[in-house]
Amino acid sequence: MMKKIYIILFLALAFQSCDNFDEDININPNLPSQASGTQLIANAELYLPGLSSSPRGEFFAQYLAETQYVGTSLYPQESTSFYSYYQGPLENLQTVLNNQDNLSSTEGPVNNQVAVAKILRAYFYWNVTDRWGDIPYNEALMGSENFTPSYDTQESIYLDLFEELKEATSIMVSGSISNDIVYDGDMENWRLLANTIRLFMALRLSEVDPDLAQAEFADALDDGVIMENADNLVYYHLAEANNQNYWYGQIVDRNREWWALTEKLVTEMLPYNDPRLQVYGDPARASDAYVGLRFGEEEAIGTEEYSLLGSDIYAQDAPVYLVTSAQVYFAIAEAVSRGWVAGSAEENYNMAIEQSIMQWTGSDAGVTSFLNQPEVAFDSSNAIESIANQRWVHLYMHGYEAWSEWRRTGFPAGFESPNGAEIPLRLSYPDNESFNNSENYEEAVSRQFDGEDLIYGQVWWDQ
Repeated sequence: MMKKIYIILFLALAFQSCDNFDEDININPNLPSQASGTQLIANAELYLPGLSSSPRGEFFAQYLAETQYVGTSLYPQESTSFYSYYQGPLENLQTVLNNQDNLSSTEGPVNNQVAVAKILRAYFYWNVTDRWGDIPYNEALMGSENFTPSYDTQESIYLDLFEELKEATSIMVSGSISNDIVYDGDMENWRLLANTIRLFMALRLSEVDPDLAQAEFADALDDGVIMENADNLVYYHLAEANNQNYWYGQIVDRNREWWALTEKLVTEMLPYNDPRLQVYGDPARASDAYVGLRFGEEEAIGTEEYSLLGSDIYAQDAPVYLVTSAQVYFAIAEAVSRGWVAGSAEENYNMAIEQSIMQWTGSDAGVTSFLNQPEVAFDSSNAIESIANQRWVHLYMHGYEAWSEWRRTGFPAGFESPNGAEIPLRLSYPDNESFNNSENYEEAVSRQFDGEDLIYGQVWWDQ
């Protein structure tokens, strides 16, 4: 289905670019003159793996170390653009929401098309604000009406996204939508996803506004969240060049062996026979053993000496895991430990690890023996640290999410500081903003970071 949709989107957009100097000649009755609502939604979904597949995200979470050309992992002060999110998925989704009266019910109930667009829009905006801080939001995507949007505070964006996600589930009706390459139009899956995103957003506020965090968390949990791997938000790539895994393109197509498992990741997994390690990385060719590379090491002795990125991870059709049941169980375990909801923190912690191992290996073999080790078993006296450490192991290859959880909790501890550089606390705004949108850019930087757009400024929830 994904291959078919990709071709439809390409043809629709190609046709849209033609010059209409002669309508009788240029109109092809077999192609749409513009992308439909569900095609725009599908096009936005094509951007989902980019939220995870990024070397920078893996460096911020210290999952991967550069084996050569060491640079980005040394945490240089540099700007990072958010324009592709606005010009791609957010623009597509905003177009759907701005043209609700023109959506065709032949592709599924209009309410459901709007609901999915709202959920995806909220998910992308959440990711963007968590990386940069305050961002253009209410005045964004207005086209020629406003080329210089103001920056909304992260707090106001969070509050609005909570309501947006609730509204999305409230307007859902029976019936599926077409062209959905994520959940095949199943609205129950979208309902669970919307509530799960709310759950994770609520947890993110644990240190800045615990009362709001608890209320939103409990509300989202009551409304129903992802509890099974079958319901995870997963982007499935294809075994073809048009829609292949990012890492396949880097490692196989370009012959780049630039990334090894970090020493810290191997140390957290190998001594405990963690069954996920054989998926996360391949044994070092020189020794047939798992050997991690110290993060930020600039004098590595050769890629054959270290465990490189696992071949299962960079397979051409390897999936990208974005929102998972294991994360939900870790979140509930933490919420129980904080006294937000009733239940057993240990049982949810154990279930999180079981779901994680099943997700990554396809089997529950080894779960019991793994959990029975004292170093792995839930430690109620250090509950948040126990949960955070195992959540970090689970979130492998979703570096930006793991980085956000580290910023929130401070765990895991013991990350490397290459050349004395600490892990960044945010992404700096795009260079172009300082002169294309200078007044609003300068106001946002002054409001948040005392006038310095640096990678060590703290976003609102990380105070």
